[in-house]
Amino acid sequence: MKHLLKLSDLTSQEILDILNLADQLKYELKNGIEHKHLKGKTLGMIFRKASTRTRVSFEVGMYQLGGQALFLSSNDLQIGRGEETADTIRVLSRYLDGIMIRTFDQREVEEMARFGTIPIINGLTDYEHPCQVLADLMTIREYKGGLNGLKLCFIGDGNNMANSLIVGGIKTGMRVSVACPKDYQPDAEIMKWAYESGNFACTQDVFEAAKDADVLYTDVWASMGQESEAAKRREAFKGYCIDDSVMAVAKKDAMVLHCLPAHKGEEITKEVFEAHANEIFDQAENRLHAQKAVLVRLLK
Repeated sequence: MKHLLKLSDLTSQEILDILNLADQLKYELKNGIEHKHLKGKTLGMIFRKASTRTRVSFEVGMYQLGGQALFLSSNDLQIGRGEETADTIRVLSRYLDGIMIRTFDQREVEEMARFGTIPIINGLTDYEHPCQVLADLMTIREYKGGLNGLKLCFIGDGNNMANSLIVGGIKTGMRVSVACPKDYQPDAEIMKWAYESGNFACTQDVFEAAKDADVLYTDVWASMGQESEAAKRREAFKGYCIDDSVMAVAKKDAMVLHCLPAHKGEEITKEVFEAHANEIFDQAENRLHAQKAVLVRLLK
């Protein structure tokens, strides 16, 4: 494992190894055991998209591991004024021990890995959000005791979250179902792989997808960069909401996850959100622990 660009680059065992290390680091932190694995190491964090959880969790994580994180807004870098990505990463590779980038185009992350000489971490692109899904899998294991054989249902936009959940879920032995409108399906290549590699279904029927689910998952209907489509998307996604009627067809002990921020009353009702708030905010906390595991694996 040289980089974390997308989950499909990782083997099932590599994913499980990260989750096991994340569990260990979380236990140590909660019990006051220092783990300065990255003393003297420096992580550059490039942001082309705004962030709450990604920035804070990576910055705090590096501090807890004994290293340092540098916030690098694209507006403050020459990359924001037209410097080629290849040139930027070749310079930063000589200063830093690793890069986490949160951006739009997956190709930018891949280009950094190609031209740089340090580990690159995908903190989010429009194609995938691997760090989030590692935290999601960690949370599901905590609540369910394992992953293999569980049914994971995603309801909403077939976006980067859907893409990553499909890959992460199937690679860890889960059955995955996705419910989304016809024009908002996940990436075609990922779905082709999913149909060939695991127990996967994609449907426009929310109740069919949610039937007997162990885990229900959703995300906002309009992500960053899609604000101009918000009204159109609200119309297209009517009915794609986790509410009491959807919960009724899932398993009685089904958990609910949301990568946040949530638009309560759209993709999830306030009542369902608050009933599962412990799960959702444990999930948010686990961004810290899962990403620390990734940092240790790549930078130590």
